[in-house]
Amino acid sequence: MKKKLDNKIMLITYSDSMGKNLKDLERILSAYFKKAIGGLHILPFFPSSGDRGFAPIDYTKVDTAFGDWSDVKRLAEEYYLMFDYMINHISAQSSYYKDFLANKELSPYKDLFIRYKDFWEGGEPTEEQVDAIYKRKPRAPYVDAFFADGTTEKVWCTFDEEQIDINVKSEAAKNFIRSNLVGMCEHGVAIIRLDAFAYATKKAGTSCFFVEPDVWELLNETTKNLQPYEVEILPEIHEHYTMQLKIAEKDYYVYDFALPMLLIHALYYGKTEYLKNWLEICPRKQFTTLDTHDGIGVVDVKDLLPDDEISRTKEDIFKFGANVKKVYNTAAYNNLDIYQVNCTYYSALGDDDEAYLLARAVQFFAPGIPQVYYVGLLAGKNDLKLLEETKVGRNINRHYYTEEEIAEEVKRPVVAKLLKLMEFRNSCKAFDGSFSMRECADHKLHIVREFDGCTAELLADFKTKEYKILVDGHRELI
Repeated sequence: MKKKLDNKIMLITYSDSMGKNLKDLERILSAYFKKAIGGLHILPFFPSSGDRGFAPIDYTKVDTAFGDWSDVKRLAEEYYLMFDYMINHISAQSSYYKDFLANKELSPYKDLFIRYKDFWEGGEPTEEQVDAIYKRKPRAPYVDAFFADGTTEKVWCTFDEEQIDINVKSEAAKNFIRSNLVGMCEHGVAIIRLDAFAYATKKAGTSCFFVEPDVWELLNETTKNLQPYEVEILPEIHEHYTMQLKIAEKDYYVYDFALPMLLIHALYYGKTEYLKNWLEICPRKQFTTLDTHDGIGVVDVKDLLPDDEISRTKEDIFKFGANVKKVYNTAAYNNLDIYQVNCTYYSALGDDDEAYLLARAVQFFAPGIPQVYYVGLLAGKNDLKLLEETKVGRNINRHYYTEEEIAEEVKRPVVAKLLKLMEFRNSCKAFDGSFSMRECADHKLHIVREFDGCTAELLADFKTKEYKILVDGHRELI
């Protein structure tokens, strides 16, 4: 019997980052983290041709290097599971795209992809139309499709050349999406993360990003597909916080990607004004993060922090952080995304145990369900060895832990304290209720959570990095 979505901390991990595969992961979680986590986001475990799983070839299979569906099923019986669905694209090595290249107009998948000749009037965008497109890469969003008959045409490609965009408005795509989503429901998923969903809605003459009302039609259709299976969706978007608020207004779960930078700012400078403001206005139906498989988001705090404070904080990550350099966010490390900083959260805080535990305490008291990335679970430092071996900037925060390493890491005082804090968050019923803040000095934070007669309070000082937790008025030693 699969576990349903629950207000318990969710771990984010790759299938081969804690041990070598899903069987190892199951054993390690049971041995060390059983009480600390209630949910599990297994990052893409399907066969893939790139981007650490985010260029999926086939959603009906588990990559044999990780295991099979029986391994996933066992995990679903112990933890509520989140899977990724890359609604914007599919692998260039998938049978669908290969069939399109081989058979062109005779392919049953010819309408699955966005062909420039059909999308743009005259077959090509104007310079103004290209400039209007919301892009994360410094190029026009297409690749050349080379057909078996010797012809060539442009097809839409937002990200890497291995990730070919899907024409979500076509009937072929609607059937394709429905089939994949229903298939996931048969394997114990509780919530599906819609990766890069805001890029999937495209219309000539617009930014081709979060296009309304198209984006709502896409989310509504996705929800209807999943309704019979009682599976939720989590639209993933890194952008201005008002977009998260818009999605939340429609009663979808959202991500709190603003919290990481706001907490870093408060911890660096001992001021909580901007953090308090966000905690007051942020969505309540959300998943909170400090770290993910990507970097620490900068675009997410636009207008929540003044521009000069954003610049100051971003610059000071390279100053106060441990073993993090600007060059890691450049073409030299295959990383031109200016919207985030690649660094583990622990190292962004200078490998400071007290600052890190305070950050986690605030996250666990904030509105929403907390997510903890596996590197953060072990208070991991920047992996410069993997970074230099691969020359991939994001790998600084993607260390591969062996079972032996994990057995040692859990002995560190900072990890032991974090696990106790996580166990408290999962077991205290106050977190199922209301959230409020008490008046306090600018360098302090006082959060109250309350439910059914149980009260949990966090009193934190961002100058000293000290905090205490009260349960029903009594101090808890966590």
